[in-house]
Amino acid sequence: MASNRQSVALGLEPSFGFGDRLGLATPGHIESLNRDGGAIRGIFAQQSIREMSRTVRTPTEVMAAAADAVEAERFTAPWGSDADHLKTEADVDDTADAGFVFFTIDPSDHVDQQADHYDAQTVADKFALLQGEVTWASQYAGKTVAIADGPSLVFDELAVWRAAVKYGKAILHALELAQYIKQAATSRGQDYEIELSVDETDQPTTLVEHYIIADQCLAARVKLVSLAPRFIGELEKGVDYKGDADALERSLNDHAAIARQLGPYKLSLHSGSDKVSMYELFSRATQGLFHVKTAGTSYLEALRVVARHDEKLFRQIVDFSRDRYDTDKATYHVSGTVADVPPSDQVQSLHELEGLYLEHWDEVQQGKGFTNPGRQILHCTFGSVLTDPVLGPAVHQILVDEPKTYREILAIHFGKHLQALRRGM
Repeated sequence: MASNRQSVALGLEPSFGFGDRLGLATPGHIESLNRDGGAIRGIFAQQSIREMSRTVRTPTEVMAAAADAVEAERFTAPWGSDADHLKTEADVDDTADAGFVFFTIDPSDHVDQQADHYDAQTVADKFALLQGEVTWASQYAGKTVAIADGPSLVFDELAVWRAAVKYGKAILHALELAQYIKQAATSRGQDYEIELSVDETDQPTTLVEHYIIADQCLAARVKLVSLAPRFIGELEKGVDYKGDADALERSLNDHAAIARQLGPYKLSLHSGSDKVSMYELFSRATQGLFHVKTAGTSYLEALRVVARHDEKLFRQIVDFSRDRYDTDKATYHVSGTVADVPPSDQVQSLHELEGLYLEHWDEVQQGKGFTNPGRQILHCTFGSVLTDPVLGPAVHQILVDEPKTYREILAIHFGKHLQALRRGM
């Protein structure tokens, strides 16, 4: 059998990113895809620079863990690799050297997060300061663009200027990094594709902003395969979607219509872990032109393995994570607090403790959503746990010793994700 160690660009096929922070989850990810029938492509080597820093892993190690598992599992379908949340040319070089082919640009450091709150005069003043850098405003101001199967976009001057203030420098940075990615991949003889992430903002991405961002990328001939807007509602880490499902469905339909008309390119859902209640809406709105990105949920399911094989260690991790949470959550969008759930010594039953810190599927299926703060506490503290000289090796050893348990738990967990997505296809 020919080797399938090399990841490939997946293009417009529906895709699902499986984050693996320990390098041991890919067999379970593959099992979930096999059971689902292969309608959705898997991205197995997926790690952000931030995650690699926190887990002390290199891009080469991330890629090797995925490729080794693909080979061992005799997996024959095309699979992808995502160099996630790239911000610098050095990030691109490190991941390209490791063989990554899907590059996610994160220009969030260049977004004006306060732009939505500025009054008209402040927007005008700040836009004036960008005149030499942002030259595209006149292309859109005063125009109306009809979107097939979607809304008519009215580009009033204030909306365009606000978009320029909010995203102008971010677009410039994204275009520069996209050009560098092209050069880096070409010089290495590698295929590549680009995703642009503008989801890490306080306010949702408007339809006008989405159109301008994508249009500027495509005009610059960026090989844009997917775009991740900031959707309405709350997409917190480690929990299900919070918001009005009807309003979300309308918004998704509009964003997806823009993506089909301008590209087509895929609409990408970041912080996709456990957002099961919105998956069917998302896949139906995009008509299969979607990418979903998950990361921390495989680590959380690893802790479920720990809970079932070493209760004492799981209790130690719970309390350690509670101590670290207020520091570690600084870079995450979460609302849970340590006051919302008790420490381990106040919960006698392991089953109850696991429920408080990991469980949520029954609540989702009953239409209650999911706001489990315990799961958020464990999610945000993964780096501290995995780099702890005692806890990290102990977690790793249990997963090495119990691969069948981890595989089955992941297959069940992600099976629910994939099934929900396929219902909308």
